[in-house]
Amino acid sequence: MNRRHLLTQLASAAALPALGLRAASDPSPAPVRHSVCRGPFSKIPMDEFCEACKGMGIGSIELLEPTDFPSLQRHGLDCALVRFTSKELPGPHIVAGWNQPELHPILLRGYEKLIRQTADAGFQRVICFSGSRNGMDEATGIENCSAGLSQLMPLCEKLGVTLIMELLNSKVNHPDYMADHSAFGIALREKIGSPHFSLLYDIYHMQIMEGDIIATIREHHAHFGHYHTAGVPGRHEIDDSQELNYPAIVRAIQATGYTGWIGQEFSPTAKDKLASLRQAIQICTPSA
Repeated sequence: MNRRHLLTQLASAAALPALGLRAASDPSPAPVRHSVCRGPFSKIPMDEFCEACKGMGIGSIELLEPTDFPSLQRHGLDCALVRFTSKELPGPHIVAGWNQPELHPILLRGYEKLIRQTADAGFQRVICFSGSRNGMDEATGIENCSAGLSQLMPLCEKLGVTLIMELLNSKVNHPDYMADHSAFGIALREKIGSPHFSLLYDIYHMQIMEGDIIATIREHHAHFGHYHTAGVPGRHEIDDSQELNYPAIVRAIQATGYTGWIGQEFSPTAKDKLASLRQAIQICTPSA
């Protein structure tokens, strides 16, 4: 199925309420809320990393599990995206995802528990993944993902938690991943029809798959509940060694009225990883 046709046929005409947006009457851009993914900095002890992040103006460390919540709470930090794992799945959640109905019982049990743990800790967002295609067509994938995720929406709405599906590239990093373009995610969000399901627009991944980053953000920002950064190519620093203009991208995000988090997910090449992170925060704090 053509991707443009997929979006046209499966997206409803009425837009869902947008998450994390300022009132249209407020013309001033919201300050950037900085977050960082733990993975690329996992060799730095957690308490040391928390203190370093606070010193840079970072308010969240993300893609953590409930066992990490006490460390965040000690340091007064948020977790912009909580990570789901399960030993019951036949593989990583990126591969074994919501497009596979036979996995729904495992995923539903695990996510129900994690949603409650997330809410109990005072956090609000949990990441999720479509899974690999394995020959499945996109319309079936959307139906399957919706059938599973929709069952969690009443609990999410009750507890104030939002599930965020990440859009990943299937060209370089995640071969065969199904939610590898924004049209798929938008069509799925429209089908689920709840503001407690949204998309993680990963700028690195979507530059590889479809480009048009700023135009896509301007047109479809209401569907994006979180953003990730990294340099293209390589997924390293977001400085002038790569092709993306992150100050312009962040200004475009701010212009939409977005008030959520922007998460750094690049893998630093510099010996001083914290210096690379500090530079990234400066790059993503554009002057007016």
